[in-house]
Amino acid sequence: MRPLYNFAEIRYTYKEKAPAYVRFRKKGRQTAFLCVRPGVWSKGPQKPFKDREGLSLQYTQREVMQYVEEHDVKFIRLAFCDIHGMQKNMAIMPSELARAFDTGIAFDASFVRGFMNEGASDLFLVPDPSTFMVMPWRPSHGQVVRLLCDIKTASGAPFAGDCRALLRAAVRDARKMGLQCKAGTECEFYLFKTDENGEPTREPYDFGTYCDIAPRDKCEDIRREICLALEEMGLRPQTSRHEQGPGQNEIDCRYSDILTAADNFLALKSAVKSIADGDGLYASFMPKPLPNYSGSSLHLILSLSQNGENLFQVDNGLHNETAESFLQGVLRRITEITLFLNPLTNSYERFGRFEAPKFVTWSHQNHSQLICIPTVREAGRGCMELRSADPACNIHLALALLLWAGLEGVRDGLPLCAPDNRDLYRVPDEETESLLTLPATLSEALEIAEKSEFVRACLPEKLRENYFAQKRSEWERYRISGNRQEFEQREYFLTV
Repeated sequence: MRPLYNFAEIRYTYKEKAPAYVRFRKKGRQTAFLCVRPGVWSKGPQKPFKDREGLSLQYTQREVMQYVEEHDVKFIRLAFCDIHGMQKNMAIMPSELARAFDTGIAFDASFVRGFMNEGASDLFLVPDPSTFMVMPWRPSHGQVVRLLCDIKTASGAPFAGDCRALLRAAVRDARKMGLQCKAGTECEFYLFKTDENGEPTREPYDFGTYCDIAPRDKCEDIRREICLALEEMGLRPQTSRHEQGPGQNEIDCRYSDILTAADNFLALKSAVKSIADGDGLYASFMPKPLPNYSGSSLHLILSLSQNGENLFQVDNGLHNETAESFLQGVLRRITEITLFLNPLTNSYERFGRFEAPKFVTWSHQNHSQLICIPTVREAGRGCMELRSADPACNIHLALALLLWAGLEGVRDGLPLCAPDNRDLYRVPDEETESLLTLPATLSEALEIAEKSEFVRACLPEKLRENYFAQKRSEWERYRISGNRQEFEQREYFLTV
């Protein structure tokens, strides 16, 4: 490798087609260098390396401006989400970046689902420099970069429909209680073939099963390509594998702070769809794209710490009482927030089938439960795993509600209910009649959420009203449709 600069010491790791980080010392100070794209080395932010928990390198506005000026950046994507978690973006040229940081870039919110703002539809995208990413699947010359944005009104106030701001508020509430929450995601998705016109089909890319290898697992090379791209973007995927369904895959991302984890999930979905499309395939995050095979889940891994101590660390079967109250808070409110974790009519076809949860229970290790506290061998890695969410959710909204539910449990000092260590997939129905179940349909979840004082306290009125109205309309269209499978194909398969 050619020398980068005339420094006394350079230590690096580098693999073909993989990103690498270079750490050097100059006058006793450490600085990071980032390989933005294989073979293209550039000076990165003057920040420490990512630690073992996968914390992000935090770019500043000055560093972003410098990078764009010094490199061949031709296109800047200003990304945001509607209230349903669908990612949108507006592209600007590099010459407009300073204005974006200073005043924001205006867009007409009346065309964005759930953003109707009656008298004033103009909203402004203000980039968050800490979310700066290079899109590694784009050309190395004429780079495309992405920045997630805060959404502001004309007065500069936060927009009520900005769910990323809601998650930030939940993080602040946790901090006031002396608590820090980290999160990780385990996301499943399907890969489908496309027809001669490049349009998606319902034919899976392969017929592999759980943890298969090539040639039965034809998705291996694509998963590798995705994971390498994610590494270049700074996401550090932890594991990847073929899942149970034909053409079904899973990619797990390492812990980070909860806001970064949500941001990274958006980047994961974008990378998966873009790279699959480049390989002539279609990636679907629809919860149940194939009726007779396993659905796609989004397992949410949450840890809680106080003064640097992991409160979920199991010690002889016991947990910190604060962690227990947090878990019980989630259990208490889970049916009220299921609408936001499982937002489609198709979401509810997962529950109770192919190991997807149905009952509001928890256990150690037992993965038939709604919440599992998995076994960990590494100190400080204790966590809870919520298994009901699916990848169609608005990740920032979902995590905000989960965090607030847990914090409420801590404030109320809720005692944790007894675990259920049975295999609930094989227990006779008469033995589970007394157990609380998750909502069985979108309509039921909507009715529970509309009556919830907790949801009313957490979410702004306009966001609630718009979200509920659109889900009510969605259910009605589904109910009266002559063919519900065709309805879900039209509404979800080509969009989620």
